[in-house]
Amino acid sequence: MLGTENLTKKFGDKLALDNLNLVVNAKEVVCLLGANGAGKTTTINLFLGFLEPTSGAVLVDGKDVAQNVEAARADLAYVPEQVSLYPVLTGLENLVYFNRLAGKDVSDPKVLRTYFDRVGLDQGAADTRVESYSKGMRQKVGLAIALAKGAKALLLDEPLSGLDPKAANEFCALLRALSDDGTAILMATHDLFRAKEVGDRIGIMKAGRLLDDLQTSEINHNQLEKIYLDHMHDGGPATGEAA
Repeated sequence: MLGTENLTKKFGDKLALDNLNLVVNAKEVVCLLGANGAGKTTTINLFLGFLEPTSGAVLVDGKDVAQNVEAARADLAYVPEQVSLYPVLTGLENLVYFNRLAGKDVSDPKVLRTYFDRVGLDQGAADTRVESYSKGMRQKVGLAIALAKGAKALLLDEPLSGLDPKAANEFCALLRALSDDGTAILMATHDLFRAKEVGDRIGIMKAGRLLDDLQTSEINHNQLEKIYLDHMHDGGPATGEAA
């Protein structure tokens, strides 16, 4: 569903991504771990068509993003660290607006309210102005917007940052449910624990390179932490797929 082929991105003399090869299939959650500047956000921005590759390709359901960005975006939904909603509008009004912005003709409030149920927001929240929402509630609205759009793939950039443990747990449970329904999910995060809990695979990035591609079913939390820290040390191992 999501893929990169020998993807390289430079900003002037700075190499942000170095020959990245990555695949995220339908019904799969892939988490990207790495320090700031590792290339995680750059990868997501390339999928969204906000940046153009220096070389290589970015694919969404077989479509080259650089060649057909609008068609690629039609299959994508994006949840950033801070979901941008209109604070003076209610949750439902925001959902109606972004649904129309995505070119969808579903505007029946009864239908749209079902998406709030699916992401665990009560109907009282749907009728409340977003300015009173917690961050966790805003993130859930972001998922409701993705559901209403019918996106085949979901991109998330540090969505767990600032969430309390209960909200983070609820958010990850929603991601698993979306994955089980067929959505391909790529999430950039610093949270090793949640990455292990929600991810099917974990990619460890450093300096624009994918150093490891790990199956979460084959490692425990302590092993993941050790592998990650080994890679983060200067001169650490670069086993696995180096891209």
